[in-house]
This record gives sequence, structure tokens and C-alpha cells, in this order.
Amino acid sequence: MHVQIEDLTFQYRNAKTPTIKNFSLSIDKGEIISILGDSGSGKSTILRLIAGLEIPQSGTIKIDGKTILSHTHFTPPEKRGVGMVFQDYALFPHMTVAKNIMFGLRNMKKAEKLARLEEMLELINLKDFKNRYPYELSGGQQQRVALARALAPAPSLLIFDEPFSNLDASLQEKIRGELRVLLKQTGITSIFVTHDQADAKALADRIVYIKNGTIERIVSSTSLTFKVNRAKEKVLTIQ
Repeated sequence: MHVQIEDLTFQYRNAKTPTIKNFSLSIDKGEIISILGDSGSGKSTILRLIAGLEIPQSGTIKIDGKTILSHTHFTPPEKRGVGMVFQDYALFPHMTVAKNIMFGLRNMKKAEKLARLEEMLELINLKDFKNRYPYELSGGQQQRVALARALAPAPSLLIFDEPFSNLDASLQEKIRGELRVLLKQTGITSIFVTHDQADAKALADRIVYIKNGTIERIVSSTSLTFKVNRAKEKVLTIQ
């Protein structure tokens, strides 16, 4: 398993009950996982725990065979090899597309940075936009730049927090299809949280349903689509 999460429990300081309770999940390399739940279900907290932005009361996390969290060990966020794509993309407004993408490539030589930049621009199909600023881009283009910036350092894991919430419905449908193709093309293991089942079905290999900080069930997106299609067939037959 590429990612192993075991028995995570977390409670915010002023909360009366745990936000996350005995959460366990294993993820294969290259797999896309969606954590689906309502507001307050704990899904974004799980991402924060994986990224190292919060420390749980108990549990372990391993990524690519390395323990990044246990009762005796805590790897700081910057050393976890986890890339993040935020809900608002968090692009630097004073930096061009090129500089935004290269921001995390501090340990590379200049020639390596430029080569990686061109590779990322090719991947997201924005080669002609590298000198533009975020305010000169559409919402979909901004999301692709945010994705390229997260992918550029070659993280072991990529996490997304409600990646489509700032897009209108028509663009949302187009972008989530593009995103799945890009993720599968790069082979990057990914987790994204959402409250929208249509997003989860379109993007994920497996959907983890969460409620009150615990897993209710895990369903493959293919089997879910099959069930939905069969239900539609039944309705049509009745009519």
C-alpha cells in the first residue's frame, strides 16, 4: 500500500467530542480517493492531519513505506512529500504562472527548474500563458496552474480540498474530467474531499463516505455508476 492510515483520532481543543474517530484507510499507488461527506463531517480535518497541519491524539500515517506520524514520531509538513491544492487555489497574485509553478522547486538547479516548468506547462496545456498573472486567467486555468505547482516537486501524495467549489457548473464538469486524466497520466496518488457526489463519481476510483468523523462505507466509483444506471433502467421500465 502506498498510503496507510490507521486508527486516527483527533479532537479540537474546545470541542466536546472527537472530530475524527478511529479513521483507517489504505490507498494503492496511483489511486484516486474521494472522501465524501457533509459540512462538519471531518473530511477536511483528515487532509490537515495527513498534511501535518494538525496533530492527532492517536493513530499512524505511512506514505510510500515511511512513517510520517506515530505516537513516537512526527514529520513536519514540509518534509512529508505531500502536495496540496487549496479550495481557493492560493496562487501568488504578484507572480506569473511560471514563477508560481517554480515556487516549490528550490532545491533544483536553474536548468532543471526551467525543464520542469516546461514539462508542467505542457501537461496543463498552458505553454502560451507562462508570463501571465493569475488575475489574467479564467477559473479553470487558475486551477490547472495550482495543480501544476503542486505536481512540480513530484510529491508522493497529492491532496485536494473541495477543488471545484469556486467553479460554475459547466466549467466544473469539464475541469473534473481534465483533472482525472492529468492525475492518471502522472500516476500520482491523490485524495480529495468534497460534499458533491457527482464530483466524487467523476474523479475517484473509490469513494469513502464519512459521517461524524467515522467511515460509513467505501464504494468503488465503477460499482456506484453501475447501481445508478440499473436504477435508471428500472425507472424507465416502470414508466
